Amino acid sequence: MIWHVWTKNTLKIVLTLGLLMPFSCKSQGDQSPLQPIPAAQNMGRYLPLLQGKQIGLVANQTSVVKNSTIETESFTHLADTLRSLGISLKKVFAPEHGFRGTADAGAHISSGVDQKTGLEVISLYGANKKPRVEDLADIDLMIFDIQDVGVRFYTYVSTLHYVMEACAEQNIPLIVLDRPNPNAHYIDGPLLKDDFKSFVGMHPVPVVYGMTIGEYAKMINGESWLQGQIKTDLTVISVENYTHHTPYALPIAPSPNLRSKQAIALYPSLCFFEGTPISAGRGTNRPFEIFGAPNLNVERYPFEFRPVARQGAKWAKFKDEICHGLDLGQITPGEHLELGWLIDTYNEAADKENFFNPFFDKLAGTDQLKKDIQAGLNKEEIYARWTKELEDFEQIRAKYLLYTD
Repeated sequence: MIWHVWTKNTLKIVLTLGLLMPFSCKSQGDQSPLQPIPAAQNMGRYLPLLQGKQIGLVANQTSVVKNSTIETESFTHLADTLRSLGISLKKVFAPEHGFRGTADAGAHISSGVDQKTGLEVISLYGANKKPRVEDLADIDLMIFDIQDVGVRFYTYVSTLHYVMEACAEQNIPLIVLDRPNPNAHYIDGPLLKDDFKSFVGMHPVPVVYGMTIGEYAKMINGESWLQGQIKTDLTVISVENYTHHTPYALPIAPSPNLRSKQAIALYPSLCFFEGTPISAGRGTNRPFEIFGAPNLNVERYPFEFRPVARQGAKWAKFKDEICHGLDLGQITPGEHLELGWLIDTYNEAADKENFFNPFFDKLAGTDQLKKDIQAGLNKEEIYARWTKELEDFEQIRAKYLLYTD
């Protein structure tokens, strides 16, 4: 816990707005468990560090503080909250999907001015993925508060890397406000190999790494993964009432195509289809809960859907075509990547030579997964290939954990 002296005026404002209240949980008797409290909610632990500083905020639509009423669930954006408390917030830095979280995956995001707040917004998913020297010239302290889902190819951890690197180079302290990871309860997948580094995978970690974004920031620092092995002046404000197995339903979709608890749970497995001629449901109202393609066998894949252009999926795969596939809405994901769907659709494909496109290896972080599927290995044999490297990763991971497994 970090202790600092508060000014009377700051304390009065915070108490008036109810911002020291944790997430409320409607009473279900004495046995009702405590709910996780994301760090952004616990303003008493970091607001004193911001006094008198010019602040930069790395944020998107998930960067919110819950209002303290029990009857209704409402949220205020952290940017609005900080400004209402008199904090000098100079500008916002936005990741993939933009500050408001509505842009398509992979879409170029331009810098500009947020119409609601009038704040300057610097895109970290446009011309630059790393804050420039001039972007940080008037910043004394950076805050990073973005909801992650614990999957290597979900690019918010890549944005974290570049923010940490820029802050280290300019001697600007960074505070990471931690949030629960809905996929923190298991670790699985191949570790990324150096030859396959990209913005959808920058570090030698498995596809599902079982850490919060705050723990991940500590690992980036501790393992010297920043350019030149520089270190960030890093402070992580932790989540309260939380373990890696604590259930947590995200109150706000972290990106346009992860709209449900089920989609977030299936995302680590279904995203591999992005590197194949199979749709993962983008362009429907249930992305990452279904998959299919026009040429799949109707008897084996009886679920029918038709992708269309919509917000967050303007260039949906198989737009306006009828696809045959599976509805996974009632599937209970386990603690493994589910490779069976990928293997089965590959085996059914008429054109196996072109089933995997170059993006697939970037998602996998290796070309071995593709080669194993092409060689006819079943999922248990593929899982066995990862056992030793996952054991080695767990020893590294253990050094940076803030919460119990």
